[in-house]
Amino acid sequence: MSDQAASAFSRRRFLNASGGAIIAPAVLTSAGSLLAQQKADSNETLKIGLIGCGGRGTGAAAQALGAEYNAKLVAMADAFDTQIENSIKNLSTQFPDRVDVKPDMKFTGLDAYQKLINSGVDVVLLASPPGFRPMHLTAAVDAGKHIFCEKPMAVDAAGYRVAQAAVEKAKQKKLNLVAGFCWRYSTSRIECYKRLHDGQIGDITSILATYYAGPVKVMPPAAGRPAGMGDVEWQVRNWYNFSWLSGDSIVEQAVHSLDKICWAMKDAPPISVIATGGRQKKAEGGNIYDHFHCAYEWEGGIICHLTNRQITGCHNEVVDNILGTKGRMVIGKGPAPFIEGEKRWRWRGEEKNMYDLEHQALFNAIRKGEVINDGDRMMSSTLIAIMGREAAYTGQKILWKDEAAGGGEKKGTNSSLAILSSQQDLAPDTLKFGDSFDPGTQPVPGMTKFV
Repeated sequence: MSDQAASAFSRRRFLNASGGAIIAPAVLTSAGSLLAQQKADSNETLKIGLIGCGGRGTGAAAQALGAEYNAKLVAMADAFDTQIENSIKNLSTQFPDRVDVKPDMKFTGLDAYQKLINSGVDVVLLASPPGFRPMHLTAAVDAGKHIFCEKPMAVDAAGYRVAQAAVEKAKQKKLNLVAGFCWRYSTSRIECYKRLHDGQIGDITSILATYYAGPVKVMPPAAGRPAGMGDVEWQVRNWYNFSWLSGDSIVEQAVHSLDKICWAMKDAPPISVIATGGRQKKAEGGNIYDHFHCAYEWEGGIICHLTNRQITGCHNEVVDNILGTKGRMVIGKGPAPFIEGEKRWRWRGEEKNMYDLEHQALFNAIRKGEVINDGDRMMSSTLIAIMGREAAYTGQKILWKDEAAGGGEKKGTNSSLAILSSQQDLAPDTLKFGDSFDPGTQPVPGMTKFV
């Protein structure tokens, strides 16, 4: 792909401009875009556009089409045309009459997202590598689109601020914004957390959440890099292995478990976090860790642990252990969540597919003229994951906010170790596939500095 097709768009300039801007009053969208405050007629075919056509994006498109009987996938965008064609082939076998992506509605390159958003779609599915998510979310909100936004929503503090500003603008515009934190839509988990918040295990004393799995995308050897391929293209093709694109495993994958911790804690942010992490199995290239352990402290001295690992040949599990003064709740150990203690309970209802349910919620809201906005909690969980990563990377205790600066609003300096004061921006200055870009080596605790 040519540099021209890849676009010389500057993520950094975009983040700086958007992050520092005051949110303008809501602006009506164009006549060609379905407004959230208008009830969609059941006979109106909703036009879906997919940004990011890999495995997760293809899955999201399938779930969206499965959730809404009168919708068509009409536009697709990805950095690489092969991703689009593979996704269409997969989806067409499942929905032969509702995948209708014409050649001029296939957009490639790093600026493909904007072309798709401008193509007249009603609903946008955001499933690109997370480093691009703040740009894509902002553009979709600015254009007045309804949005399914896969997790995480940012990989650094600069991206967080941009995405949070987009969340606020989506509220003003009354746009539907459903987050890819799928467990929040799980039938059994909703019942679990209702019982938890009703006090069925008493007051929470601690939480241990594990996310032990194998590697998501193994970094290929440098010898496999085609001659003449620029750094940016090589890194985008292997996006999981670079923190500026994936945010590392704690932000990209284990953030699901952290989101469930936040849910248990009623989405109040923690006070601080200490953490460890590193890489046991060396890889040639990339700069991410393969394991983390974070101990977050919440108000009242409650310590919540998140521990994750991506190493082959190890014990795998994804389990949440929530301990209380009257018992414990266990989620993920076996097919049904359960409570042990004074009030024993086990989920015995029908477990519907949570991936389907989140898309059903989105399209039902559009049809009814209602509004769902998952934005605040999705951004909080994302930033708390970044906070834990930075504690492990630096070896420092990271605070949520700088109390002396009134919640992280200190001007012109960043003397505290507060995530709300962070100025971190991991991305290259420009985005062209042919560009050179050194993303840095794996962080070293005690040497890597908090930014």
